Amino acid sequence: MFKKDSWTLGILIGAGLPVLVYALAILILGFWGNVEGLVYTPKPQVPGLIGLAASIIAFRYYMLSLKFDKTGRGILVAAFVLFLANFILL
Repeated sequence: MFKKDSWTLGILIGAGLPVLVYALAILILGFWGNVEGLVYTPKPQVPGLIGLAASIIAFRYYMLSLKFDKTGRGILVAAFVLFLANFILL
């Protein structure tokens, strides 16, 4: 299912993977301490940037290992939009 070269798959991976990793980062940080303190600190972007790092890894995998240009470009577009939203909204 994930071995296709399409823009749609790239956008889905680029939008879904950071959200999943963001949720996992919040869950893990919740076990270590106070999540409310993290969310309301001067740097609330940290879990979002952890999620975006996962999309960069997926981008590299699709572009270099599989050589799927359309999927990689879709991941890059979604990651760029999420990156901008992370800094505009937070």
